[in-house]
Amino acid sequence: MAAFEAAFASGLEFVETDVQLTADGVAVLMHDETVDRTTNGTGAVADLTLAEIRALDAGSWYAPEFAGTQVPLFDEFADALMGTRKKALVELKGYWSPEGVRTVLDAIYLRGVQNRIVFASFNLSTIAHLAHTAPAIPRVIIKRDLPDDPVALVSYYEAIAILTTPTSLEMDPDAVERMHAAGFGVLVYTLNSEKRWSEALAYGVDGIVTDKPSKLDGWIAKTAPGT
Repeated sequence: MAAFEAAFASGLEFVETDVQLTADGVAVLMHDETVDRTTNGTGAVADLTLAEIRALDAGSWYAPEFAGTQVPLFDEFADALMGTRKKALVELKGYWSPEGVRTVLDAIYLRGVQNRIVFASFNLSTIAHLAHTAPAIPRVIIKRDLPDDPVALVSYYEAIAILTTPTSLEMDPDAVERMHAAGFGVLVYTLNSEKRWSEALAYGVDGIVTDKPSKLDGWIAKTAPGT
């Protein structure tokens, strides 16, 4: 949560996070499928209970001053978001059932932040459940490799954009133009260098996911003030 608190205090408009369900059905923030890399524990998030995950140290891997930091609950993230005017791109990792989707929807609507949330997922069944269960909240489809017809894919699932890699755009340089002509957006992930940012903007993408948001923001202001 320390990272999100810093982001919320910045001038950035969007934050991004990844959400998974514990074995007992509680939504927590975790990027990896397992807790091994970013905590002192081992095992898949889906196999651990909330109590087991909350007992882990999720801060020492980053820096000693964060020792003892717990894996955040999605509820805690939503609480923090509620006190700001920021927006959030929330990736639901893996497959989410309609019941699982409702766990995050309840937290979102309880806090009144539904107008500042965009969902994202690689899993098309999850996207379909989101479209049915939360049709008012925008959805983004994540695809490492663009399909032959990204417009058809996004249209079918009633999403607003596709999130992909710069490599996939290199393979299909007209994809952004086709998506824009159909009224859809194109985002790219995860770009952390000026070279990559420059390439992405040259394609005309609508957004960039990065681990260096402040540097990206400053670079855009300096090199592309009209973007």
